[in-house]
Amino acid sequence: MTLPPDLAAHPDRSRGRVFGEDDRAPRGQRDAYQRDRDRIVHSVAFRRLRHKTQVFVAPDGDHFRVRLTHSIEVAQIGRTMARILGLNEDLTEALCLAHDLGHPPFGHGGEDALTAALADAGGFDHNAHTLRLVTLLENPYPDFDGLNLSWEMLEGLAKHNGPVTNPGWAMREADAACGLELGSWPGLEAQVAAIADDIAYDNHDIDDGLRSGILDLDALLAVPFVARVWAGVEARHPTLDRERKIKALVRDGIGAMVGDVLAETRRRIAEAGVASIEEVRAAGRQLVGFSAAMEEEERALKRHLYAHLYDSAPLTPIRREAQRIVADLAATFRDRPDCLPQGWQRGDGETARLRGIADYIAGMTDRFAIAQHEALIGPVRLPDRF
Repeated sequence: MTLPPDLAAHPDRSRGRVFGEDDRAPRGQRDAYQRDRDRIVHSVAFRRLRHKTQVFVAPDGDHFRVRLTHSIEVAQIGRTMARILGLNEDLTEALCLAHDLGHPPFGHGGEDALTAALADAGGFDHNAHTLRLVTLLENPYPDFDGLNLSWEMLEGLAKHNGPVTNPGWAMREADAACGLELGSWPGLEAQVAAIADDIAYDNHDIDDGLRSGILDLDALLAVPFVARVWAGVEARHPTLDRERKIKALVRDGIGAMVGDVLAETRRRIAEAGVASIEEVRAAGRQLVGFSAAMEEEERALKRHLYAHLYDSAPLTPIRREAQRIVADLAATFRDRPDCLPQGWQRGDGETARLRGIADYIAGMTDRFAIAQHEALIGPVRLPDRF
C-alpha cells in the first residue's frame, strides 16, 4: 500500500534553488530532483568516496566496502522503499548517494582527529561539511559556487537524522544561505534515506566483519536479530554450505528490516493523520522508522558491532594510526602554511585559515592522506591486511 500522494515530494512544487539558472542551457528531459541526483553522481566529492574508509582503512581486499559502494547500496535500499511507499524515488536516491560526501579520510576516526585539530575554529562535523561541499566547495558551474541543489535536497541533507537543535558553524552558514528550517523534521524521502543508511551498514558490516575474520559467527548468533534471521536461513537451506548461508543471512537481514520499516511507517503515518509534507515537517516526530521490537533488536546488533568490530583489537591500532595521520597533517599545514596548496589558503583571519586546512584534509581520500603524510612528515605504519 502506497502513502497518500500529497506526502511525496513533487519536483513541480519544489521551493527551487538559491541561484536562478538559464533554462536555455541543454539539460535534457529531467526534473529538478533527477538533476540533483545527476549533479551528485558527477561531482568530484562523490568520485572520491571510492577511496574513503567505510570500516576498513584503505582496504587492499577487493571485496571490502568503501564509502562509495556503501552509498550505492544505501541508494538501492532507499529507492526500493520509496517506490513501495509511493514517495519520490529520485529525491530519495539523490539523498542516499550524497549522505556521506562530507566524511574525511579514515571514517569516524579521521573525523575525531579533524574535530580536535579544528577546536579553535569551531570543530568539524561531517554532515555539516556535506552541506558545505554542495553549497560552496564543489564548483563545476560558471555562475555560482556549489551544485545549486534544490531546497528539498539541501533540507534532507541537513536534517535526515532529525531536527538540528544545536548547529555548528558550517550548518549555521548553510542555514543562513538557504533557510533550511533546522528545527523541524524533514520530508519523508530524507527520513527514508536515513533509515536506509542504518539498514545498509548494519547488515553489510556483518558481511565485511565476517569476511575479514574479525567477527565470529558463533558469537554473532547470540544477537537476537541475527539468530532469528539465521534460523530462517537454516530452515530453508539446511544443506547449504556456511559461506552461502552467510550471504543469505545478509540478504534476509536487509529484507527483514525493510519489511519492518514499511509496516511501521504506514502505521505511524495513519496514527499521526498527516496529509501533506508540511504536516510531516510539523509532526514533531520521526514517521519513518523501525517498530519498537525491531528497534530494540537493532540496538543490540549495533552494540555487538561496536564491541566486536569497530572497537575491536585488530582495528583499534589502525584507527589510532589513521588519527595520527590526520592530526599530523593538520599540524603541519598550520605550522607551515606554504605546504597548503594555494587554492585552500584563506587570508582573512586565523579561523578562516584553519577552516581552509580542514576543507583540504576533509576532501582527501585515505590514499592521498597517506601519500601526503609520507611526503611531508614521515612514514605511515598501517598493516597491509586492512
